[in-house]
Amino acid sequence: MTGDVVNPEGRKIPRHIAIILDGNGRWAARHGLPRAMGHKKGCETLEQIVADAARLGVEYLTVYGFSTENWKRSQEEVGALMNLFRFYMVKLIKVANEHNVRARMIGERSRFAKDIQDGIDRLERETAANTGMTFVFAVNYGSRDEIVRAVRKYTLEALKEGKTVEEIEALTEQEFAGYLDTAGMPDPDLVIRTSGELRLSNYLLWQCAYAEYYITPVLWPDFNKDELLKAIDNYNSRERRFGGRLKTTDNYDRSGKSGT
Repeated sequence: MTGDVVNPEGRKIPRHIAIILDGNGRWAARHGLPRAMGHKKGCETLEQIVADAARLGVEYLTVYGFSTENWKRSQEEVGALMNLFRFYMVKLIKVANEHNVRARMIGERSRFAKDIQDGIDRLERETAANTGMTFVFAVNYGSRDEIVRAVRKYTLEALKEGKTVEEIEALTEQEFAGYLDTAGMPDPDLVIRTSGELRLSNYLLWQCAYAEYYITPVLWPDFNKDELLKAIDNYNSRERRFGGRLKTTDNYDRSGKSGT
């Protein structure tokens, strides 16, 4: 079984696409608007891309919405972002249900205000029965933090269960992945970063070990379906390697391993 899905137009669609949403502030500056308006436009773009990705046949769409480092921004900007979360979490319930999309959050939610935590719970709960694309939003997320939390979780579990040294040393990569926020999900096939920045920014470091990367100078608020298709077409033009012999996207197994 291949990892890519061929849609009705004959285009191979990556099973899992991850996006680093970047450029909201610069978009606002270019238009002479407050940064908060850039974030608002970015949320509108996200709403449309979720719908477009679902229609194209993407199985998992993961977006980097708010990092653990973003708390360092001004109180005014963080406050504006929190208010946007409150508004769009409610709106996304309707969008997700219209397109049979299941929503899931990754990151540490305990730092958010109680009403935002409740909103996240409601979004996940009211879309849980949907069977189409899984939309994953990473908020208060940092990959190093995720890995440290996973190590803590495994260590505490090992102590509680009285695991022997030999049992601990037998831990595999696959088993450890089950302690990450993305447990049960396939690794991303394609990572898109908008605004032309050439870095991962502490995003899915474990999961993106063999992902293909696509960098576009387009600022996130200007990203649209045509830009998404450009990224997918670029992905289709590549030959993928998984630490071994050459593999094309046609031979990519859904488990994240190269085909035979």
